[in-house]
Amino acid sequence: MRPEKAHIVSHLSEELNRSPFLLVTDYQRMKVDQFGELRNRLAPAGAQIRVVKNSFLKRAMADSGLPDVGDKLVGQTAIVMGEADVAPVAKILKVFAAEFKTGTLRVGVVDRAVLSISEVETLAELPAREVLLSQLLGLLLAPATRFVRLLNEPGSAFARLLKARSEKLPAVSAPSPAAKAEQAPEAKQEAPVTEKKEESGAAQASTAPTESAAAAESAKEGPA
Repeated sequence: MRPEKAHIVSHLSEELNRSPFLLVTDYQRMKVDQFGELRNRLAPAGAQIRVVKNSFLKRAMADSGLPDVGDKLVGQTAIVMGEADVAPVAKILKVFAAEFKTGTLRVGVVDRAVLSISEVETLAELPAREVLLSQLLGLLLAPATRFVRLLNEPGSAFARLLKARSEKLPAVSAPSPAAKAEQAPEAKQEAPVTEKKEESGAAQASTAPTESAAAAESAKEGPA
């Protein structure tokens, strides 16, 4: 192999090693402006498309240890590689092929595993990697969330029971002004009783000196 061709194969092999996926498409009947449109759509997804010779691609895939897909490398071939998620890239290729009737998929190699066209199209229907990771995290956290809810449930049930009991108990209200007015005369009626007792005590105290004086006079008039 000539040095320039060996350099092309070596460079292509390095790109294949960096990319987690390789999607082989049919470049036949694709116009220049359509190729540019596909390249612009792939760029935001972190992917690129390039036209390669089948012989160079076979050699580069062999040097990179990728599976042999030589039977799919016929006619005019374009390959799509990237360093990001393959799902958005597969979706872009699927939509583009349906829109322009060209650039159809031939085969895919993802994580060194050969995928059929239907399997690649299934990848195209999957959400992005970030969304899948978020959904997986939600599944992993779901048992822990239920466990915390179970721990909190006895306390919640006890609080609900206290609330229900408090709602059934009769409310205790302060005495009304009318009730206070009814109690006031009773206190006034007791006052005269106290005054009578005080008068009785004063009368006893006033008669006590008279009796004592009479007794003293009798003692003086005793036996002569």
